[in-house]
Amino acid sequence: MSLERVAIARVVAAAAVALALGSAQGAAAEDVPQANPLANAEFAFARLHYDSAGSNGKAYYHYRGRIWERWETDYPEGDENFAHRLAQLTSVVPAQSGVARRITDPDVFDFPFLYLCDPGYMQMTAEEKALLREYLRSGGFVWVDDFWGEAEWWNFEHEMAGVLPERGWRDIPAGHPILHTVFDLPSAPQIPGAEFAARGYKTDLAWRHRAPATKLTPVHFRGWFDEQDRLMVVATHNTDVGDGFEREAYGQWYFETYSTQAYMLGVNIAVYALSH
Repeated sequence: MSLERVAIARVVAAAAVALALGSAQGAAAEDVPQANPLANAEFAFARLHYDSAGSNGKAYYHYRGRIWERWETDYPEGDENFAHRLAQLTSVVPAQSGVARRITDPDVFDFPFLYLCDPGYMQMTAEEKALLREYLRSGGFVWVDDFWGEAEWWNFEHEMAGVLPERGWRDIPAGHPILHTVFDLPSAPQIPGAEFAARGYKTDLAWRHRAPATKLTPVHFRGWFDEQDRLMVVATHNTDVGDGFEREAYGQWYFETYSTQAYMLGVNIAVYALSH
């Protein structure tokens, strides 16, 4: 793979979700792992491995009997599930397993798409900012997901200001092609974490996120564009699309209510990134 564009056939209609996503059985569990997960793949769901500032509850947290760093939230199950569904819903041939890379890794430029999750405490060095700038300027694309409230937005905005100081965020309008590449979506959906959705909440709760986190609605679907209006970075703020991927098998109601929306948006973003 390279940063060259990949021609993608727009072959899926919205009705295909009911067929291809008809049962929440856990996509990745059905696959037989390859010896080389990148073999013969046109696309790899590559996750950016970054550092976060702070201690327990900030840079890392305890959940389900282990310690998670912020960058690995929903990893690897969410990434593997998304790759499986991308193969079902489009003509893209994805790697069966997700991969994680630091921006300093020598092969990171081989991946035209990077997914960055939970950046509320993210902290980049000057070298990392310079390399991320080079990556984006070379044609790379970054999707940032699963961060909520004012403080987490401010933190990521501050870090990106050191990457592309001459650019700024813009709201992505409803008519932008990224919302209509494969599926026609009116906007980016709001996906709460599965544990909050199960308790009847439409968003995550403020205590889960960096304070202040008083404004958890609406969803902010924002982009960072270059001088030629090429969309380089997409941010899905106040929503947890990755949880929609990871938790697809955690109950039929969550799957039907949220995972299907998450996959439609994720497919649109991935296909847009590869075809623009």
